[in-house]
Amino acid sequence: MLLQITHDTRYHYAPAVENAQHIAYLQPGAHDTQTLLDHSLHINPEPSHRRAMTDVYGNTRCFFSLQKAHEVLSVIAHSLVSTQTSGIVHGQLAWEQVRESFRYQAGTSFDAASEFVFASAYVPRDGAFADYARPSFTTGVPLLQAVANLMQRIHSDFSYESQSTQINTPALDALAQRKGVCQDFSHIMIACLRTLGLPARYVSGYLLTQPAPGEVKLIGSDASHAWVSVYVPDLMNAQGERQSQRWCDFDPTNNRWGWHAPGPDYVTVATGRDFGDVSPLRGVIHGGARHRLTVGVTVSAVGDNAAAGKDLVVSQSQTQTQTQSQTPSQQPLQPQPLGDSDERL
Repeated sequence: MLLQITHDTRYHYAPAVENAQHIAYLQPGAHDTQTLLDHSLHINPEPSHRRAMTDVYGNTRCFFSLQKAHEVLSVIAHSLVSTQTSGIVHGQLAWEQVRESFRYQAGTSFDAASEFVFASAYVPRDGAFADYARPSFTTGVPLLQAVANLMQRIHSDFSYESQSTQINTPALDALAQRKGVCQDFSHIMIACLRTLGLPARYVSGYLLTQPAPGEVKLIGSDASHAWVSVYVPDLMNAQGERQSQRWCDFDPTNNRWGWHAPGPDYVTVATGRDFGDVSPLRGVIHGGARHRLTVGVTVSAVGDNAAAGKDLVVSQSQTQTQTQSQTPSQQPLQPQPLGDSDERL
């Protein structure tokens, strides 16, 4: 599929921000089933300093600083991405074998995936997650089968409800209330896996959505999406050949999974330990006691798939208003969340 993404972020400040520093994770990555054909990032006001770099997980991020007063910050990312369906994969290792391979043993070689076994800021390890996961992880079940079952249970047991959680809602709270948005479902699934000793990471990106029959798709009505990637040491293709890329992606929000991505209608932007590593936009500002965040995301199919988005003619935005006490020192700007009315899907 050929997918075009526009991610429009605007902050309105009162009073003006005197200076600021930001990091944006808005450039899609590349892997065996995804090719980035074009990307541009337009920032207004023009930054005094701007630099793109690769982080420790291989994601592209853009750092920029603003050294003059401004009441509005506009960050618009345009991307053109080609995706394709991934091949069928399977693995035979039981989940217990995978867990044991990540237990510390003196003299064993280092596996980079081990970093994703530990707790992180948004993903604690807790017995409540293990209790929820255990029905899927019975003795001897292959890892892929167990993870797929866990994904299906989260999809079935939890209600997707916009506004039911906030950006900083603890994963344990979302687990207890059995509702949330994609960020919550991903954090819960990752916490379940890590608590059992299995490597899992957080994926941010986009998903092509379709309007209901007879309705026009609204420009800006899409949102960023989030899902889960699980490390499968013995991942093989349909011909029984071992794969060098051993991460498999699972989307508990939509009950879909696949190698590299859950499907060709997904676009991967970045991977990390949790949401905090890959927020689309975050920063530190001096001034701006109150700010209103407006986000519009449009994902459309083009070229041979143009019919999927040919009626994009209406504009819609998503807003969030937040108030902070003003101090003479710098203050953190609320990171841009995923989906929902404040861009948490």
